[in-house]
Amino acid sequence: MPVSLTDEVRTSCALIAERATAVRIDEDALVRVGVEPGPTADPVLDARHHLIDGERPDIAMAMLIGNAVNFGSGWFPTLRKRVDPATGRPVSGSITMSWSLTEHHRAHGVWTAAQLRTLRTDALAAVLKQEADHELISLYAQALRSLGRFLGARSAVDVIDEAEGSAVAMATALADGMALFADRGFYKRAQIAANDLALAGVASFTDLDDLTIFADNLVPHVLRCEGVLVYDELLAAHIDEGRLLTAGAWEREIRGCAVHACERLADRLGVPPRTLDTWLWTRGQDPVFKARPRHRCRCVWY
Repeated sequence: MPVSLTDEVRTSCALIAERATAVRIDEDALVRVGVEPGPTADPVLDARHHLIDGERPDIAMAMLIGNAVNFGSGWFPTLRKRVDPATGRPVSGSITMSWSLTEHHRAHGVWTAAQLRTLRTDALAAVLKQEADHELISLYAQALRSLGRFLGARSAVDVIDEAEGSAVAMATALADGMALFADRGFYKRAQIAANDLALAGVASFTDLDDLTIFADNLVPHVLRCEGVLVYDELLAAHIDEGRLLTAGAWEREIRGCAVHACERLADRLGVPPRTLDTWLWTRGQDPVFKARPRHRCRCVWY
């Protein structure tokens, strides 16, 4: 019987945690953390920054487009951030991107698969209000052209319907069909894309709770701040100094230990891992957590 995508993640991350040398899970902290986990509701997609009103085909396509470029946190400090008029403060890199895409879709319509296949980097940069020679924008254009090829003659709704009500099947299709979703052993973006389609109301999946957490750089950061993840001196100093991580053992140990710790924590709390992910991600928005450097890696996985 083939191993499912989520089973692969759980097995891979358990093995990483067992063999890790620079990151460990503090058992006492794991018992203490999460007593007051925060909001229990699923996240709500902000209508200001996401296209969640309109016809199902448009919403579904906009969700796939947004998730195709849902990465780049390692580059976010170098982006031109949008400013929230309500607060006068810059918003995050991810909100900057989703906000600009949503504005474009509302003003000009959602891109079709054919349009994505021929999307130029300079045209995308103009939509996102970024410099055309920025490395991340080039990667975004590559990702969107890849999505266009993946869809072919299909619509976003066709791809959702082909998953036959399974979030795991949806994530697997994305990971198998596009190289920039094939984050072996974690599949963060493929899983969160399936979750977002459900949150947007364009997909009805019966196995959402089979998803793991969405292994990025914020949830591990919160776990570190809470004392659940402990880094050795060399890794801790590297991150605290704000230095970039390269893809490799350190970065995989951080995310792998985070996934494994959250599997155990979610089981203890009696909640699905994707719900625990929301609690921890929400907690990470607190200024206390934002004031401390988190790990950053320039990769296409988160």
